[in-house]
Amino acid sequence: MVVGLSKNIAPSASFTLDDEPGTEMRSFASTSRPPPNITLDRDSIVDDESEPLQEAKVEEEPERRLFRKLGLSFFLFGLINNVLYVIILSAALDLVPPSTPKGIIAFCNIAPALVAKVGWPYLLKGRIRYVKRLMGCCLLSSFGMIVVAAFDSLPMRLLGISFASFSSGLGELTFLQLSTTYSPQTVAGRSVGYFASGTGAAGLIGAFIWWEVRNLGVRVGVGLSSIMPFTIPLTYFFLLPDKAAFVDTLSPSTIEDLASPTAESTLSYAPIPTGEDEVGEEEGSLSSSKRWVALSASDKWRLVKPLLLKYMLPLFCVYLFEYTINQGIAPTLLYPIPSPEDHPVLSRLIHSIRDYYPLWQLVYQTTVFFSRSSISLGLPPLPSQLLSLPAILQCLILLILGFEAAVGLFPEEANGASIVTVFLLISIEGICGGLAYVNVFYRINQEHPGPQSTQDFERTKQEKEFKIGSIGFADSSGILFAALLAVPTEIELCRTQVRRGKLFCMTL
Repeated sequence: MVVGLSKNIAPSASFTLDDEPGTEMRSFASTSRPPPNITLDRDSIVDDESEPLQEAKVEEEPERRLFRKLGLSFFLFGLINNVLYVIILSAALDLVPPSTPKGIIAFCNIAPALVAKVGWPYLLKGRIRYVKRLMGCCLLSSFGMIVVAAFDSLPMRLLGISFASFSSGLGELTFLQLSTTYSPQTVAGRSVGYFASGTGAAGLIGAFIWWEVRNLGVRVGVGLSSIMPFTIPLTYFFLLPDKAAFVDTLSPSTIEDLASPTAESTLSYAPIPTGEDEVGEEEGSLSSSKRWVALSASDKWRLVKPLLLKYMLPLFCVYLFEYTINQGIAPTLLYPIPSPEDHPVLSRLIHSIRDYYPLWQLVYQTTVFFSRSSISLGLPPLPSQLLSLPAILQCLILLILGFEAAVGLFPEEANGASIVTVFLLISIEGICGGLAYVNVFYRINQEHPGPQSTQDFERTKQEKEFKIGSIGFADSSGILFAALLAVPTEIELCRTQVRRGKLFCMTL
């Protein structure tokens, strides 16, 4: 046993001790051998308080490892699930003949996803078979990309795009629902944050992938992308931590939500064993309590009503304004090519009129990625009362950019000021869109079950899965309506520019 000594005891101090009864006293200072069981070296003095700290570090390591695996898994889920959607949009010019409106690609890329988000949570009942869903999404999206690559006819390519879109919509719905099966609430919230970050990264990575492989042609470039969906089952089986691992491993100090008033319901909800996850998604599947559990239509309507104004309307409006800007206004935000003498930085980015629209999309995708990663980066989520703020800001940005495209905020000779202003506004647009997405799904993920459900674990599980899945169609329907609104918006803005002598939109 090591005995700690006071710091004011000098190393040269003398101590005496009876060696044996009857012998004379001996001085420790007169011998070079240190006294038994006493260490005078200050570096080797052990503070008893360090032992709990060392134990805490040992306990934290498994927690960090679990959270790293969880974060990487859901990041890959979001990335791979959405990256094909971005590749299709990036390849739109190469997928259809020049005479075909490119909006048909956007329509086929979003409408089937909307059908999946509306159909699955509202029409199907019972428990979710996650393994079969994910395998189905993987095969369907890969098959869709193979169809796009293998056929040159427009109808077949649109069919392949529709398959991939349906798979993407169902996959996003499934991964958000999968996040609710993790317990406690802090783990479920991190799952949503990392998934949202992955979906944001898909915009940048998808555009970059197509930029690199487009020279290979549609057949090879799109065909290679059909391999990517198989990352999802590999991640699910070999990387994603088991749900029970967090309940068994996390220390109470890590679980921040245990201090909430509804902590009892959080603690009582434990993940269902893995073997039962395969029991069934069809109506009438058995729960762990050996009785039939399936949400009825009235149950679902009861759960949806409080979500309409709180979550769905803000998300719908954000995406309606956002994609109207991207598809209807951004193509008309065109200016003369900046000269190196007047604008040395801008001239390095813009070499032709056709460079403006890709630049706006790059700015938008970059800011969306960072804002969707806000929670996974440790930033606090928006308060529930401010979830409508991104939609309000998005509406203002829509009006300002629309005025800039039609009339102009600055004189014609102040092109640099116009470009910088548009750059800043599109950055704010991307931030608002990303914050709305991640915070809406995070907030609904963190909602605690009602008192009538806390005693029925299977019903609680199904209600949490349904609630987060039920609002998924809000963003897709906003994008779809924006696609319909963007076409006349772009046409009218271009006509307005031509009437005032600005002819850039006619040269694209």
